[in-house]
Amino acid sequence: MTRKLAFYGKGGIGKSTTQQNTAAAMTHFFGKKVLIHGCDPKADCTRMILSIRMQETVMDTLREFGEEGVSLDTVLKTGYEGIRCVESGGPEPGVGCAGRGVITAINLMEELGAYSPDLDFVIFDVLGDVVCGGFAMPVREGKAEEIYVVVSGEMMALYAANNICRGMIKYVEASGVRIGGIICNSRNVDGEVELVGEFCDTIGTPLIHVIPRDNIVQKAEFNRKTVTEFDDTCNQALEYRKLADKIINNTKFVIPEPMDMGEMEKLVLKYGLMD
Repeated sequence: MTRKLAFYGKGGIGKSTTQQNTAAAMTHFFGKKVLIHGCDPKADCTRMILSIRMQETVMDTLREFGEEGVSLDTVLKTGYEGIRCVESGGPEPGVGCAGRGVITAINLMEELGAYSPDLDFVIFDVLGDVVCGGFAMPVREGKAEEIYVVVSGEMMALYAANNICRGMIKYVEASGVRIGGIICNSRNVDGEVELVGEFCDTIGTPLIHVIPRDNIVQKAEFNRKTVTEFDDTCNQALEYRKLADKIINNTKFVIPEPMDMGEMEKLVLKYGLMD
């Protein structure tokens, strides 16, 4: 049975980097069949898997050729270790709602049978915070069943994670979606692991893994590769292997209890993140 995951997190937190490196580890180390559906209008959720700048998006193809021009042959590409890749794309800059592209693209991919039963995992890589109905769509309509939120020990990353949890709980009864865990993509700030750990304890959500900071991640990205493809024997590749293993074998899915603003401020003040 195909498991459908969504990776969320504040813009710039390393969500897409984490997602692609996790997907690569799933396939390379564990032989899993994976499809990544990028739901960020920047269309950069698959570039390391495909080793290209960006692939043709569903929305660009739709605008240029109409719905009849959108097929799996035109918008679905295969990259590292057979990972299948789709990018929703978005509207022209300054025009329209980018979230609508997520809704349109996911519906089209369902109609075309992209999420085939032979897949072990479908991974939705979703832009930033849940503030737009379009970007909440994988949660709202049950397209994704498990949510993984990428954070660091920085104030705005935790605010975003808390807001994502607040958005998610609106749909838990209708869609059945649950949080699979928080992933700390370390920035090496003071007290980071302790702060993220207390945040997770407070909202009742597992801290599934802490990814250490390592410059090899950037070296691999400059070469348009995941760490696993770049050097599958390095320590960072083994960290992504650990994360992939934890997600593959995860059985603890929860409904979070997000904090109110006062609680959030007390938490970050405790760790000296606010003046």
